[in-house]
Parts: sequence; structure tokens; C-alpha cells
Amino acid sequence: MSLHTLNTNTVDLNPAWAGRLLKSLGLAVMGLLLAGCERPSPESVQSGYRGTGMVQVYNARLLEVKTEKNQPPVVIPSPGSDGPKASQVYKNVKVLGDLSVGEFNRLMVSMTNWVAPQEGCAYCHQLPNFEDDSKYTKVVARRMVEMTQHINADWQPHVAQTGVTCYTCHRGEPVPNAIWFKSDPQPYGSNFMGDKAGQNEPSPVVNLSSLPNDPFTPFLLGDQKIRVNGPTALPSGNRQSIKQAEWTYGLMTHMSTSLGVNCTYCHNTQSFQNWENSPPQRVTAWHGIRMARDLNLTYMEPLTEVFPAHRKGPTGDVAKLNCATCHQGAYKPLNGAPMAKDFPELLKPALAAAKVASK
Repeated sequence: MSLHTLNTNTVDLNPAWAGRLLKSLGLAVMGLLLAGCERPSPESVQSGYRGTGMVQVYNARLLEVKTEKNQPPVVIPSPGSDGPKASQVYKNVKVLGDLSVGEFNRLMVSMTNWVAPQEGCAYCHQLPNFEDDSKYTKVVARRMVEMTQHINADWQPHVAQTGVTCYTCHRGEPVPNAIWFKSDPQPYGSNFMGDKAGQNEPSPVVNLSSLPNDPFTPFLLGDQKIRVNGPTALPSGNRQSIKQAEWTYGLMTHMSTSLGVNCTYCHNTQSFQNWENSPPQRVTAWHGIRMARDLNLTYMEPLTEVFPAHRKGPTGDVAKLNCATCHQGAYKPLNGAPMAKDFPELLKPALAAAKVASK
């Protein structure tokens, strides 16, 4: 007796139909599994010695997005240094007074486009009194110009001749989108778990891992020792704690994400502590860590009383910079676009004068 004689609404479960059903279900399950995979297939570029796994893995689709976000801005042509100085024409010009009026105005227009294109001049100036210093943004901007000059002149071991401008960090935003504040290591107060040291607080800073949520304070404000692995297989005086190691891993995770690279961009994983077998990028990164610490301590922290409360973090500190502030996913900020060459005034004044005189 066939199934149809028992129930005319019952589907005929013949083997061919069942096979097609199982095949369709299998394809659907496979599609769901593959949905989590990267597309298109990632490409690898060798960056170190053969046989050491020193390669960088790139996804062309994601790389295209990063490339689009790291395009340099259009540069306004320089009007030249002829004519009266800015300090002779304008009032209260404390940092850039040696520029010609034309150069000064070009830089002011450029800074407006780099930092506050929507708000315009009024973001920093109390219009119509441009000389007024009552807005905190103007006081901060003046100090940031000095910081930019300091980076381009004194931190060439990290920025080389490429240099930086306000746009390197701001990208058209009044507040750079990659800044950091001190984190409360245990925001919910004491509990039966004891001191968590900021762990298990899924933070984007450490790629949502269980590592401490503030790896910056020990290294980019303090001078906590970063290297935690010993020079020998057995203990030989190295007494770094597990907590210090977790801070280090957190900082390395941040650096990797900020530059869009993996560990082998700076390290030979056969021997992390060996400098001789490491790529030259490791030296550049070494200077970068110290540059970030210098800028945070010399320029950002002293502005604590200048910033209003709504611009401060949960513990009352000012915004500070880290690797992501400039790099924003690119191994070189703005993919290595030479920023300083078009704005010699963003070098220290003496260096800028020498550069102009040499032309």
C-alpha cells in the first residue's frame, strides 16, 4: 500500500527527493559556516626571513576601505614669504608671528579644513575678536601647533621626513576619533573577585580580549618596562609579573590593530627578544612608544586645567594619544603621504627658515 492511499496530503518520500533535500540543507549549512570567513581570499606578503613565517596577511576588500580612509587632503598652494609678518598685522600671534600674512592665512584656512570644517573659524575664535583667548579650543590649538613642530623637528627617528600635520590625527574632526583616557580598572567597585586589574572588561583597546583594559597608562604615561621575556630559557634575574606581561600583550595588540599588521611586522617570532634578527620597523616602533609618552606628558597632561569637564574622561583626565591616533589602521599614517614638506612652518621656526633658505 502506498502512502497516497493512507493520506493524499502526504509527500511521497522517494530516495531521489530526499537526496536533493539533504544536499540543499548541506549547502545551506556550509554557506552559514563560510559566512564567517574572509572574502576574497587574503593575500600574504613576505616581510622577513624565509621559513620564519614573517609575512603580512591582507584582505584586499578591507585594505581598500583603509586606503580610502587614509587619503591626504588637498594642499593649498603657498603664497610665498613676501610681505609683512603676521605679528605686524594681527594681534596676539604668539607662535606663528614670523610667517608672512599670506603664509599665516593659508595655514589658518588649512587648519580649519583639517580640524573643524563644519564649525569654521568660530570653533577656536571668539568672533569678531580673533585675538581673544577666551575659548579653550584656541589655547589648545596653539599648543598643538607647538606639539606638531616638536614632532617634525625632534622625533624624526619615528616620523622621518614624512612628518605630520593637524590632519594626520584629526581627519576633519574637532576631536580625533582615536584618543584614550585612563580607565577605571574595576569600574563596579570591590567584589568577591578581588582586584581584576581591568581584565575581563571587553574593550576595543585590546580587541575585546580579556587583557587589561588600560595598557596605555603604564607605558604611554609611565615608564613601565615593556620587555617581560627573559634573555635565557631559565630564570636569570628576570622578575616581571604576569600582570606586567598582560599589559605588554595589551599594548602589542593595540599596536598591531592600529597599524593593520601582525606581530611579524616588527618581530622575528623565532626570538622576540633578539633585536639583530628583527625588521627595522621594530626600531621605529621603539621610538614611537617614547614619542607618544613624551607628547602625553609634555603637551596633553599640562592642559588638564584648560579642558572643560565634558572633554575629560571618566577619571577626570584629558584625552591622550596612542598609535591609533595617527595611524588609524595604516602601517604609515595616510599611507606615508609626505605631510611636512608642504608646510615648513610646522617644523620648528629655525628649521623651517633653514629649509626655505636652502631652496
